Amino acid sequence: MMLVFQAPGRDGIVPKVSNSTIINSGLFSESSVKVVVGNTSTGVYKDQDLYDKYIDIAGIPELSAIVRKDKGIEIGAATSISKTIEILNQESESTSSPNGSVVFRKLAEHMSKVASPFVRNTASIGGNIILAHKYPFRSDIATILLGAAATVNLQVSSKTLHVNLEQFLEQPPLDHSTLLLSIFIPHWTSDCKKEHTLVFETYRAAPRPLGNAVSYVNSAFLGHVSLDKSSGDNILSNLHLAFGAYGTEHAIRARKVEEYLTGKILSASVVLEAIRLVRETIVPVEGTTHPEYRVSVAVGFLFSFLSPLCKGVIDPGKTLSISEDLVDTDNVHNMPLSSRRETLSGDEYTPVGDPIKKYKVELQASGEAIYVDDIPAPKNCLYGEFIYSTQPLANVKSIKFKPSLASKKIITVVSAKDIPTGGRNIGSTFWFGDEEPLFGDPIAEFAGQALGVVIAETQRYADMAAKQAVVEYTTDGLKAPILTVEQAVQNNSYFQVPPERAPKQVGDFSKGMAEADHKIMSEEVKLASQYYFYMETQTALAIPDEDNTMTVYSSSQFPELAQNVISKCLGIPFNNVRVITRRAGGGFGGKAVRSLHIATAAALCAHTLRRPVRMYLNRNTDMIMVGGRHPMKARYSVGFKSDGKITALHLDLLINAGISADASPIIPGTIISGLKKYNWGALSFDVKLCKTNNTSKSVMRAPGETQGSLIAEAIIEHVAAVLSLDANTVRQRNFHSYDSLVLFYPESAGESSTYTLHSIFDRLASTSSYLKRAESIKKFNSCNKWRKRGISSVPLILKVRVRPAPGRVSVLSDGSIVIEVGGIELGQGLWTKVQQMAVYALGQLWPNGCEGLLDRIRVLQSDTLNLIQGGVTAGSTTSESSCAATLQACNMLVERLKPVLDRLQLQSGIVSWDTLISQTKKRGKETYSSSASSIAASAYWVPDQDSKFYLNYGAGTSEVEIDLLTGAITILRSDLIYDSGKSLNPAVDLGQIEGSFIQGIGFFIYEEHQINSDGLVISNSTWDYKIPSVDTIPKQFNVEVLNTGYHKNRVLSSKASGEPAVVLGASVHCAVREAIQAARIEFAGGSESTSSLLTFQLDVPAPMTLVKELCGLDIVEMYLEDLSSHGVGNCN
Repeated sequence: MMLVFQAPGRDGIVPKVSNSTIINSGLFSESSVKVVVGNTSTGVYKDQDLYDKYIDIAGIPELSAIVRKDKGIEIGAATSISKTIEILNQESESTSSPNGSVVFRKLAEHMSKVASPFVRNTASIGGNIILAHKYPFRSDIATILLGAAATVNLQVSSKTLHVNLEQFLEQPPLDHSTLLLSIFIPHWTSDCKKEHTLVFETYRAAPRPLGNAVSYVNSAFLGHVSLDKSSGDNILSNLHLAFGAYGTEHAIRARKVEEYLTGKILSASVVLEAIRLVRETIVPVEGTTHPEYRVSVAVGFLFSFLSPLCKGVIDPGKTLSISEDLVDTDNVHNMPLSSRRETLSGDEYTPVGDPIKKYKVELQASGEAIYVDDIPAPKNCLYGEFIYSTQPLANVKSIKFKPSLASKKIITVVSAKDIPTGGRNIGSTFWFGDEEPLFGDPIAEFAGQALGVVIAETQRYADMAAKQAVVEYTTDGLKAPILTVEQAVQNNSYFQVPPERAPKQVGDFSKGMAEADHKIMSEEVKLASQYYFYMETQTALAIPDEDNTMTVYSSSQFPELAQNVISKCLGIPFNNVRVITRRAGGGFGGKAVRSLHIATAAALCAHTLRRPVRMYLNRNTDMIMVGGRHPMKARYSVGFKSDGKITALHLDLLINAGISADASPIIPGTIISGLKKYNWGALSFDVKLCKTNNTSKSVMRAPGETQGSLIAEAIIEHVAAVLSLDANTVRQRNFHSYDSLVLFYPESAGESSTYTLHSIFDRLASTSSYLKRAESIKKFNSCNKWRKRGISSVPLILKVRVRPAPGRVSVLSDGSIVIEVGGIELGQGLWTKVQQMAVYALGQLWPNGCEGLLDRIRVLQSDTLNLIQGGVTAGSTTSESSCAATLQACNMLVERLKPVLDRLQLQSGIVSWDTLISQTKKRGKETYSSSASSIAASAYWVPDQDSKFYLNYGAGTSEVEIDLLTGAITILRSDLIYDSGKSLNPAVDLGQIEGSFIQGIGFFIYEEHQINSDGLVISNSTWDYKIPSVDTIPKQFNVEVLNTGYHKNRVLSSKASGEPAVVLGASVHCAVREAIQAARIEFAGGSESTSSLLTFQLDVPAPMTLVKELCGLDIVEMYLEDLSSHGVGNCN
């Protein structure tokens, strides 16, 4: 029996017959057929075309059967990975042999770290093996099953074949007449008669320890251990040593190593020779990323397996000397996450300052909140996807399509030739006047530039069809592309920074250097880019309307600018373009300028076709096209006294801005502002904003300040290392006095009473027990050879700018209220704070405020034809400026309502809100007086000149542990203290601080933004690009939000919260540096000076691959050679 599901252009078939019947049915031999169980492979290997048929074999009974046999267990190939884990755990508990359960238990434990629960529940074990067989897929499951000597059963026409897994992986891909039926895992037991003990271990090194990340290298080792009676040492036999994921077509067994170790008495010299054979065996193919790292980790895995069996060798699996002040990491990944959150709220402005829940949070949590892609498709809606360039600087000769099912779905391609008369090829612009084209025509200026838009009847068809595009390029008459900052310098390719945006130098550098006792000259630190990784990718829905008008629903932080660009592209007046944004699913700066391209492209397509057009970039395209944080290279020279006081700093900075100016001219100023958090004595710099043939970089959460702050910390750490001083001592020695703060931040220092950094840092040292833990970490490091810890504290000074904002408050006849503000709700709680502000302001009419009014307020979506001059939602201050505009509008209403309220109270005493509103409207009708009766008010709030800028303060301490064999980083604890002024909503601000800090950790540690030699982003999916997850954030996370005093120049004394804490993520980076320093000293061997060991370049990000490299790629060999040279012999 077969169930057939039909859809336009393709069928889904679910056979319920036996495996031999389905094989012989001929279904598999048809063209364009895909056989699936869970079809999760599309998350890794994207479908390049559509299929005529999808055959789901999960319903074939034999493929889900579990057969227990005397010699092992047979698991059907269609069994889910989760079900396989369950079966293996059951089998491990039922095995009679005391050691026989170890294989099944270890296999189950390892499989639980593969992918995610959702994938494991859906994907089949056979599907995973097939991927490992068909592709160079870095499967953990294939490797560990190979280590356990698993075999596979195949249906070939009417025959069943039994093949060991090693042979199967080496075979060519299966043809249409072959089906994987099952996997057989043998029972492994200890042999009491021969006095053999079974040992089995599995290993993986991955960016995430608990799954949802593919391994850099994995392994599984099995063998029998017996005791040599004469020496008392261990001997190995029956070895299975499997390695995979290291840059090979499939997992392998290390036969030479197995043969060498078999029968040998284990000693340091034997293990050393085995490791040398591993290095000969594990050879990554050309093009593999981090090849030396992978080989080194493979060596570490074998060492970890053999060391417990070898006398005198320190077992890297054990942690020694755990102080009560420290976290025990033997089982750290099984620890529950813990946090301590402290906030203080006041009732002076209630409900402002109350930690009330986020506005419409129920809709978000239930999935009912409407984002752009949730808007029902209008009638005759079409869908678009960009065709983008893969070359950095080339003439586009033609765009054709491969013959395919997907290409048949193309309705048309919209390109620059479709821009109407009077319009312009413009995709974005910014305050500085620079424009970026919508399409590369006739020259593609960078890899990732849009060349056209494929239009189809569904988004899937459009996405698939765009993959079929074949673009022909030539480079005739063109210069070589500029891809690096060094090439930009050679070609004098720069953007100019407007004088008003240029940062100011401080003091006399030459004089400061002359005063120095020590100097560090021309040292370097590099910082890579970071992708925004919002939940909702770039999206827009454009609907043409009558009279040459256009309505565009855009996920945007800057609808006003979107209206501007769309109108210029289409050649129509601004008032013909309505841009609506209800909310955006995250932004982080990526939906300010970078969202303009997709909104404009959708509008152009809709204008051209006179039909609605929706575009929703898939994650891969989004990551390739939108840019991100600015990468840069900093070179510094610094002079300092013997006590760590810095007297002068010079910085040469090269910033990669990409192809267009975008918002980049603000970045030099923000970098230097972040750098100025320390008193450098004299500060000079030469900053170059490089124009390159890369995707334009734009603002991203704390843009510039994040990089500038890290550069400052790198310099402080370097000075501390040279002087052999504690880094915190050097930090505090270079903290600003209030006078120097005013010198470095003349516009924004504020009053001396608002400078809270010293007290925050002292409080953090106390609440985090910094000094006590630092001493305990020294003891830990002295007792543990293969794990090292570090702890670091960093200060935060971040300058923000408050911008003007519009607001409108309207009271309807029933007393309900609608509010419009320029700010966009991005998830940061802006609407919530606006609600609170409105209730507070209107509550001035009554001593007890307007009780119950909070639930009667609705904040409306942004509409560029309804509320103009909305501006950009950015810089962490839009919430407070929107609140200020709301307060101003409400104060106007209070002024109008107060006389009516006074009159009514004289007449009848207690007056309700509803009565006040109805009587006000009635009075207006009777008197025909709009000024007296209008219960709608509009305001445009402009900050005072002396309150346009202010500084934010905070501090963070983080403790980390690194594994010297893999480079894996565990963040054990982070403590933050942040001064929020008088928070408008401490619960919302707390969430912003926590999220901001975690995003900072991603930038400083985990997120590797990689491009190829043409500048095309290749870390363009969640497969390669890893943001922080539940297993990589701090195990203990403590945040304290200080509620400091009144300040007349801020909105109800509040301060920004959305961006500043990104900077505190540098505390993790600095703690990692300290742990690496401990590792380098451990394995120095007396060949290097302490200074050279402690001073090294730790770039951003600092993932486990870099950590391992800096700790040493050959430390296992060094250790074993040292043991052998000291006559340890049999490791005793």
